[in-house]
Amino acid sequence: MQIGEKLAAVIPDRRDPSRIVHPLPEILLARILAIACGYEDADDLDHLRVDPAFKLACGRLPDSGRDLMSQPTVSRLENTPGLRDLIRLGRVLVDLYCASYAAPPAAVTLDIDDTCDVVHGQQQLSLFNAHHDERCFLPIHVYDTATSRPVAMILRPGKTPSGREVRGHLRRLVRAIRRHWPTTAITIRGDGHYGRPEAMDWCEDNDVAYVFGLTGTKSLTAKVEPTADHIRVERALSNTDAVRGFAETTHAAKSWRQHRRVAARIEATRLGLDIRYVVTNIATGTPEWLYAELYCARGQAENLIKLHKGQLASDRTSCRHPAANQMRLVLHTAAYWLMLTVRDAIPAPHRLAKAEFATIRLRLLKLGARIHETTARVRLAFAAACPEADLLRHIAGALAPAPA
Repeated sequence: MQIGEKLAAVIPDRRDPSRIVHPLPEILLARILAIACGYEDADDLDHLRVDPAFKLACGRLPDSGRDLMSQPTVSRLENTPGLRDLIRLGRVLVDLYCASYAAPPAAVTLDIDDTCDVVHGQQQLSLFNAHHDERCFLPIHVYDTATSRPVAMILRPGKTPSGREVRGHLRRLVRAIRRHWPTTAITIRGDGHYGRPEAMDWCEDNDVAYVFGLTGTKSLTAKVEPTADHIRVERALSNTDAVRGFAETTHAAKSWRQHRRVAARIEATRLGLDIRYVVTNIATGTPEWLYAELYCARGQAENLIKLHKGQLASDRTSCRHPAANQMRLVLHTAAYWLMLTVRDAIPAPHRLAKAEFATIRLRLLKLGARIHETTARVRLAFAAACPEADLLRHIAGALAPAPA
């Protein structure tokens, strides 16, 4: 993937060239590999810098090669990028996503969501969020959920995004994607606080499909009441625990410029009636398909956020300045790409083909091996009883660069 080189290419190196010992791509790669292997703190590199496997992975000889960088060098790098550099790094992440397809797809569905990133200091941009009852950031994550591929990660204050902010993020993201895929149909999927009038207006004006959650109101409830009443009666007559049905209508809130299509999922249980709504500009499909098939598939994005945040520790945003914390999000997203690339190289029938990153790390990355450097080559000797020997051999062949 050459992910270290691609990220380093957009970060200006202001160091004296005559004094450089550790090039930027090497620093970035070492940090990304450490995160992927479960060493999310920069000071872990004080010990990993002499590790033969890490040195080999970063392109240095395991024994005779010079040691890698230490924590202060990594920390200086994380605090180097400014706002313009971070914008360029964000574009690199989008470029990585688009390059992961062999050809432009006919259509993609992108899930946008945020997650609570609790802070424990006085980091800039952190705010108290009453819903989470924590002082936190609420970074935005965007994924292509069908393929588990990350698209964008944006650090932001710990408050619900406004319509203007959502519109700005969508505009920049779609513009970056369409530089690569001008004809690909893009669908944006998100929960209720992304369904802002400004965001929906922009999507409609720029040929972007959307499906967003929608908060129920008295007028919406009145519009689907005939269907809801039928479902209530059906459940009562059948004496079952739950009966589910779907309905659709058009609706125009006061802040909307026009009527829009709304699909409702109506469920009657012994505890009462539960109605959920989604709003969309997609004209085709039944309300059941819109809600149960299209919208509810966004739940997988929550699992991807857990991989990013929980198993790659991307919530380690402990720097005081937001630029450094955004840089950390970029590095953790790069580590996500490495782990996803390893998982995608596993044959589909194998039990690890759908494994979580923590399992892949335990079974494939954090293994004991003897590394022997000679004049002509470097040999890696794993245990004779290594349980994943065949899989390791397959992955090494699948990910090996093509001969020049």
